[in-house]
Amino acid sequence: MPTKLLLIDDEQTSTSLLALSLKSDGYEVLTAENGRQGLEIFDRELPDIVITDIRMPGMDGIEVLKEIKKRAHTAEVIIVTGHGDIDNAIDSLKYGASDFINKPVRAETLSVALERAKNKLDLQAKLDTYTKNLEQEVETVTHELRMQSNFLEKLIKTSEEGIVATDRVFTVIIYNPAAEHILGYTADAVLYRKKAKDLFSLDLMRKYQAKRHDYQRRKKLEHFETHVRNKDGDLVPVRFTGVFLYEEGRIMGSVAFIQDLSEIKRLEKEVLMSERLATVGQTVAGMAHGVKNILHGFKGGSYLMEVGFKNNDTEKLKSGWQMIQKNINHTSELVMDLLTYSKDRDVAYVPCDPNDIAAEVCETFTGTATEHNIRVTAKLDPAIKTVAMDKTSIHTILMNLVSNAIDACIFDDIPGKSYEVKVKTTLAENHVIQFEVADNGTGMDKKLRDKMFTSFFSTKGHKGTGLGLLVTRKLIEDHDGSIDVFSEAGKGTTFIIDLPYEDIKNEARA
Repeated sequence: MPTKLLLIDDEQTSTSLLALSLKSDGYEVLTAENGRQGLEIFDRELPDIVITDIRMPGMDGIEVLKEIKKRAHTAEVIIVTGHGDIDNAIDSLKYGASDFINKPVRAETLSVALERAKNKLDLQAKLDTYTKNLEQEVETVTHELRMQSNFLEKLIKTSEEGIVATDRVFTVIIYNPAAEHILGYTADAVLYRKKAKDLFSLDLMRKYQAKRHDYQRRKKLEHFETHVRNKDGDLVPVRFTGVFLYEEGRIMGSVAFIQDLSEIKRLEKEVLMSERLATVGQTVAGMAHGVKNILHGFKGGSYLMEVGFKNNDTEKLKSGWQMIQKNINHTSELVMDLLTYSKDRDVAYVPCDPNDIAAEVCETFTGTATEHNIRVTAKLDPAIKTVAMDKTSIHTILMNLVSNAIDACIFDDIPGKSYEVKVKTTLAENHVIQFEVADNGTGMDKKLRDKMFTSFFSTKGHKGTGLGLLVTRKLIEDHDGSIDVFSEAGKGTTFIIDLPYEDIKNEARA
């Protein structure tokens, strides 16, 4: 398609000759005798290039240039000047003229000027196409980003996990409905008003910080179970995951994911209670022989006392009474273990000194241990101070484990072997106190270790109920703790228990 060109000049002879020359070069040429007529033709035909004389009656070339640029800034205008019009020609460039040529117009000069104009038109066309494509791409990308943003917004809002995100100074900027449900605060009360430390306890922030270092080291995000305190002050069990966000090595924010475990924990307790009651039933049935032996013990003791009374035999009376006492204690232990294992008990966090509890337990067994030449030692961490824990649970756990350790040494009974039971406490990381009970008694092989926490299993024969370790494990789990066992036949056993604690200022937790 030929380039459309408009000639504006009041000298008709010059215009006609120039038009013929340009037509022969392949241009579609339009002509006008003055500026007004030229603008009318321009508005109607929209030529690509305009060649106008600078000096014309009525409207000169500079005015024509200004008007054309108002109508179509992409149109290229070439100014034709006469002698002495150089200053006006230079001014025309300021107003957007693509070039100017002098009269008389030479074919070579005009050809160069037209070529420049066409190059500018081509460049402008390409620029327009690029701009249009760019605008379309921007519009497409914007639409996609808007869709992604809407999707993410809906995803965050409908997520069953609470999502709490902060900026670089840890002010909350994202807080979804699930977080509202778990923490009890409305979004209006939290967004851009509260910081992460206002929602999560110092203890949890420490754990979060520890996970931050783990994430930086392993580049793997892991969750852990903990509790968060809601607006009403109630503790809510949750699965917590969090990560710090970085940009060019600098922290730009953080995001935490919290899953409400209240219903899961409730169901777990129901299942555990059902299993526990079933285990108690199995244990009672499996212990029928043990109960029968206890009854035989009572009858035997009664018989000895009857003989003692008849014969006025003090030794028989004493022996009978000791037998009855022993079986009363055995019965009491059995009943208490059954009650402890079957009953669902809330953990009571109260101020206590774990070292004092461990020392008291060691002292309780000193007599029995000394009687059998067993040494009981305690290594108590001086860094441990008064904290909030379940004192009763700790006492029962240590009593069971130390009792078992002493029995393991008694049953080993290797002549010349020096037996020892060691109790150790350690202040561990993440608000945890570690208790260790170790002995060098009989120990257990893998088969015995696998049966250790099963119902009515005991290595003590008819002297044990098999409930001691079950009760111990239950108390540890209720305390949100953990237990590890290391044992080898003939070399002894070590129990390591980790129990969380709270600072005294947070002493009450029911």
